[in-house]
Amino acid sequence: MIGVGLVLAIPFALKAGSPFFLPLTAAIVIAIALVPILEWLERHRVPAPLAALICVLLFLTAANAALASIVVPAWGWLSLLPERIDNIQSNVKPLIDFYSNFENFVNRTIQELASSRPITPAETAAEAPPRSILELAATSAPTAFIEMFFAVLVIFFFLSGWTRLRRGAITSRTSFGGAMATARVIQDVVDDTSAYLGTITAINVTLGLVVAGALWLIGMPTPLMWGGIVALLNYIPYLGPIFGAAFLAVGGLMTFQDVWTALLPAAIMIGLHTIEANFVTPLVVGRRLTINPIMILISLSFWGWVWGTPGALLAVPLLIIIQTVLNAAGKPDIAGFLFEHGTLVARGNPAAPQPQQVPQNMGETGVDSPGPPG
Repeated sequence: MIGVGLVLAIPFALKAGSPFFLPLTAAIVIAIALVPILEWLERHRVPAPLAALICVLLFLTAANAALASIVVPAWGWLSLLPERIDNIQSNVKPLIDFYSNFENFVNRTIQELASSRPITPAETAAEAPPRSILELAATSAPTAFIEMFFAVLVIFFFLSGWTRLRRGAITSRTSFGGAMATARVIQDVVDDTSAYLGTITAINVTLGLVVAGALWLIGMPTPLMWGGIVALLNYIPYLGPIFGAAFLAVGGLMTFQDVWTALLPAAIMIGLHTIEANFVTPLVVGRRLTINPIMILISLSFWGWVWGTPGALLAVPLLIIIQTVLNAAGKPDIAGFLFEHGTLVARGNPAAPQPQQVPQNMGETGVDSPGPPG
């Protein structure tokens, strides 16, 4: 019962302590993915602290380049959104006219809401978004900066002490078999996590560049930003491409004058993602990293509920790590615990002696356990 209570309490503890647990978990996942680069540098006689620093700098350079190519143009699009509302309305108007009854219902509902609760100037000023990036940084950046700095430190110290940590985990086992099993689990976790993140990153970057090239051909502004958004959202299974297509549809409606041309960027993204998801990814990833879709949905729902969008980005890597550890340690046999040993079977005589335990050699050979003596 204590164990069940602990399991039920962990999700709420993770959600309440997200300022600590989220950067810690993300840092550990990123550090595990960087372990192959660290080991390659150490094999070339680079000291562990220097190798860890190089890995951290490589990660920060890639992350900053990706964010710079997305955030700055995206902020420009957000600032243009109020000016392009008329263009969006003119593009969507033929579709809304087709559903005139729905349009009348929406207009009537909006008028009722507006007349029932007028918006005061004070409320408008309170809900106004930041007018510049500096204003946004002044209001929300300190906490994010502290969490990012904490994550970077965790990555550095995890990588710099990786060799000692792995050696200590293996040598602390009391038997040779236990040491070999621990070494195998550690290596499998590193290999599977780094292989998945490396492969998926290469696929997503390629998909983003292809989408950016196609958008450039049709005249879509800032194609690299849209390609970066597509690549980033593609880390989230199932839901990410849907949001990416929705963003591209809004961007197309803001840019082009014809509704069908405006929806072309979203159609391009959907078509390229269909090819990537059904042909490229299964061919490149192969069977080794194949995961049950139901488990992906459960992991995506759980970590998305706990940590929001960052949790959804970490859902599949965390699922791979947990699945690898459970495959090595052995999954709990819940059905066997509940039914095979008779814990739910009512006993006729409480004073009767309990069934004898199955000897180890008999359990391995499949011999049935003798029943209770008559």
